[in-house]
Order: sequence, then C-alpha cells, then structure tokens
Amino acid sequence: MLGEHHPRQPSSCFIALFYEICLHPTILVRLSTSRSRDIVEAAMGQRGQATSGMSVQARYHEPVMVDTVLHFLQPQDRGRYVDATVGTGGHARAILDASAPSGQLLGLDLDPQALALARERLASYGDRVTLVRSSYTHLTDVLRAQGWLTSGVDGVLADLGLSSLQLDTPERGFSFREDGPLDMRFDPEGDGPTAADLVNTLPEKALADLLWRYGEERRARAIARAIVRHRPIHTTHELAQIVARVTRGAPGRHPATRTFQALRIAVNRELENLERFLPQALDALRPGGRLVIIAFHSLEDRIVKHTFRAWARGCECPPPPLPCDCADAHPRVRILKPFPAWPSDDEVARNPRARSARVRAVEKLAPEEA
Repeated sequence: MLGEHHPRQPSSCFIALFYEICLHPTILVRLSTSRSRDIVEAAMGQRGQATSGMSVQARYHEPVMVDTVLHFLQPQDRGRYVDATVGTGGHARAILDASAPSGQLLGLDLDPQALALARERLASYGDRVTLVRSSYTHLTDVLRAQGWLTSGVDGVLADLGLSSLQLDTPERGFSFREDGPLDMRFDPEGDGPTAADLVNTLPEKALADLLWRYGEERRARAIARAIVRHRPIHTTHELAQIVARVTRGAPGRHPATRTFQALRIAVNRELENLERFLPQALDALRPGGRLVIIAFHSLEDRIVKHTFRAWARGCECPPPPLPCDCADAHPRVRILKPFPAWPSDDEVARNPRARSARVRAVEKLAPEEA
C-alpha cells in the first residue's frame, strides 16, 4: 500500500545526486527469443494485462517526424544503422523498410517493457535487426560486441523524448495526470535513485537548484520549500498537487510540468548522458554517415546545437564573432540544416506529443574533406 510505504533511508549518494552521482553499470544483455517472451509476459502483467488490453496504437509509441528522420538519415540497402533509443520500434521499422532488402539495424534501450514490444514489432525483419538492452552511453561497447566498431555505421538516430508507453503507464511515475509511485527511471529494474528518493532526501537548496537547472522553473525555491514541508511524498498526484498550490504554471500547461521534467532529467542523468553519447556516435560513423537527434526541450537541444557547431568548426573556440585561436581547425561534420526542423501542423494535430519535437542532423566528413 502506498500509504504504508516507508521511504528508504537517505544516503550520501542520493543527497549528492544533483552535484554528482555514481554511475550505475549498464545492462548489456542481448535479448534471446525466450528472454524477450518472458519480458513481454511480465510487461503484460504490470497493469493487469496492461499491454494485452491495449490497442495496437496504444501499445506502440507513435514515432515523431518519421519523414524528416528518413530525409536526413537517408537509409540505403546494405547500410548499417543504430537506433540508440529504439523504444517500441517505430523509427526502427521505418529505417528497416527504407533500407530493404538487406539493411541492418542495431537498437538500444534501457526500458525492458519497451524493448520487449520492439522485439515483437520488429520480429518480421528477422536477423536484419538486433536489440540490446543498454544505455546509449555505452554505444562504443555495444558496437564492439556487435562487431560493428571497426567498420563503422552509416547512420545513428537518437529520439530523446519520453515514449507514450512510459507516459501512459502510471506505475512508471512519469506523468502527473495518472496517480502512481514517484519512480521516473528509464530502467525500472535498475538500482539507481527514484524521483521519490530525490524529493524526500535532497536538502531544500539542492532541490531548488535541481528544479531551476533542469526544469528552468521560476518558482523553484517556493516549490522546494513546499516539498520539504510536506515530506514524505510517495505518489505523482501528491507531488503535482503540492506544486499546483505554489504556482499556476504557463497558460495551457500543468503547473507541475517543469518540476516533473527536472526530476526525470536528474533521475536519469539525461544531460550528462547526452554529452557522453554524442562523441561516441560521431566516432561510430563512417565518412558520409549521418547523426540525427530528436530533442524535445531547450536544455538537450542546446547541447546538441553547440556540439554540432563545434564539430562543424573543427575547434572548441567560441563561435563568431569572437576570434578563433586554432591554427589548423579541421571541421569534422557538415550541418545538414542550419536550424532545427519542426513537425508539420498536420502531424501535431494527429499526434499532439510531437509539438515540442525538433530535429538536428549532421554528416560526418572524410579526412580529406576536413
């Protein structure tokens, strides 16, 4: 019972998460057919046959901006592609179709429920697709295990958004619209801290800093003060109601939106992990290979934008008009579009969760082009 839950005793790791948390080891397990079946059956039982009672559309996350992704990625027959956040396999299926008949795809994800559904969705592609349960921060290790590291890949995609599966499963704790435990971990079986751990153990100042840094929440101090005053907090509705009593939020947006975003980013170390992933993705590409990133908020998009621009300049100097001190800068990529691509009005009307999506893409240059 949620009301009888006793929070874990705070540890120094939890208290210091905002500043620095020890990385938990990746899970690098290739899913066999029997293992995939076990995970699917477990996932179906999490909500009283949750997935079995869902429609196909509800079970499988609708991918955003598929046409744009394919335009930038340009999948080809016999190409090798990585979907670094494969989710339930929507983008992966489009890439496999576009690279038929013999293009190959390697899909990574930490979420066992999503990965099981991807296995089911992509079963008809046979040995053209390999799914690995791992964080994209371990891309180099996964490619080495797959035997793709030396030869490189032709394209890498990362969709940084939450999936509908995660948002629509209250037990995962991502949404304030459905009551559930304050979890928010992408890997629900991992041993990392949950949102409840942060909410109930961080000092007030550290919690306010977290809400400001990762949620850009103007009322961060007042919200942190209210959270500390109402501890212990166990459920998403409890937290959402506390926040709603402190701030109204932006028009058309729930008052707790930024608080939930900040906690999710902190729990999963999203920004730090993105910074670790990007150079690995570039190194994995063959010359002419392309890296495509779908971002959903300004914090992650800013990291992608600045990283791409630094690669395109070939140095770490500040962008113009500040002077560059590099004597022999060698650009590593070509930016395929100077500004992000956004979803069409028709797509947003069909899939409202696409409204914040934006896509950036680069092409890796050959050494002689640099």
